[in-house]
Amino acid sequence: MSRTLRTLAALAAATLLTAAVPTVAGAAPATEAAAAPGDGLREVLFVGNNWEGTADVLASTGDLAKIGRINVIPDKAERLREIHLNPIKLAFFLGVRETAGEGHDQFVDDMYTTPDGTAVVASRPSFADVVSIDVRTGRVNWRFPVAGYRADHMAVSPDGTKVAVSASTANTVHVLDIATGRQVGSFSTGDKPHENVFSSDGRFLWNSAIGDVTSALDATWLDWTKGDRKITVVDAQTFRTVRVIDMRERLDAFGRPDLSDSVRPVSFSPDESKLYFQVSFLGGFLEYDVASDKITKLKMLPANPATGTDRTKWVNDSRHHGMSMSPDGAKLCIAGTMDDYATVVDRATLTEGPLVPADKPYWATVDGDGTGCVISESGSDRVTAIDFATGTKRVSVPVGDHPQRIRLGHVPAGWTGPTGG
Repeated sequence: MSRTLRTLAALAAATLLTAAVPTVAGAAPATEAAAAPGDGLREVLFVGNNWEGTADVLASTGDLAKIGRINVIPDKAERLREIHLNPIKLAFFLGVRETAGEGHDQFVDDMYTTPDGTAVVASRPSFADVVSIDVRTGRVNWRFPVAGYRADHMAVSPDGTKVAVSASTANTVHVLDIATGRQVGSFSTGDKPHENVFSSDGRFLWNSAIGDVTSALDATWLDWTKGDRKITVVDAQTFRTVRVIDMRERLDAFGRPDLSDSVRPVSFSPDESKLYFQVSFLGGFLEYDVASDKITKLKMLPANPATGTDRTKWVNDSRHHGMSMSPDGAKLCIAGTMDDYATVVDRATLTEGPLVPADKPYWATVDGDGTGCVISESGSDRVTAIDFATGTKRVSVPVGDHPQRIRLGHVPAGWTGPTGG
């Protein structure tokens, strides 16, 4: 353990702030450590096309050339039959379609590959499950129905052996063996668990609960109606809670009681001392110092006049949704979802670079060589690479219907798509 982490651990023990600070599982350093390509593997980008139920597989650097496509819902007919035979499941299925899905079914949210690159594991919100798809055959290896009626964001452990998934209507996170789909643990969260991150040493798992983001009670004074929103940190072996962070208290102490405490996408600094996070309705992001347990900075980003001020029209309460950090910690890539742009922000000065036009960008992921970020343009069905150094667009390529999550992964060398299924 580094001297920095030993210092943080000592302070945590003294102040009951137990848990080392995690980096984001799925950012380039963590993912590459979990599944470093060996003989016979190729690093790629997986793009989840949520409304279509497919995952496009792209080159992880350069021109983002399309390599292949995987059907993430090969069992669609069976799942729909099961849902239509159960009135409660059908009600929730239709509810997901009309609320979070914006009138569409949500067939693929998040995805990670197994360390050997033979399977992709994906969460499917409308089917309330997690599945493993064999990348060679396109067939389902295993399926895990989550508690409740909707599956959401996931995270993979640094060693690539476990995957955590939020069961958003059950206020539960399941942790599964990525090879078998067997549950190895679970824990309770606040209302509507969303983002999951493992600490870089794999000892702790952080979850942020975002509350109800589909209600129309979006006025600032009605924010309390959104539910119990908090960050829950658990021991990744025992799944016992070791820390709870209420950002409401920290925002109030920072002098911003007007801001929502619904924590959305996050990025941790390389030394794991700072957490950068987006919250509902905010056109920008905040910095949280873990050692002092305080919010230390707020960065507001330019507003697009076309966005307007009617918060009820912002999709799932997301003004800005998606961020990633360059491996050296110098730059943050921000998806300005409802403002229709993405931008690179200098972490030291909090100065933004050029505003790169983008159609409802929904996520940001570091590319394979760490020199750029890749954003999903959910409004125009494209993904776009942006250079960290210059903040300018490199390339934009078409993908499937409503791309959301983008993750680095691996497939067998020479793979161009499933041969069956």
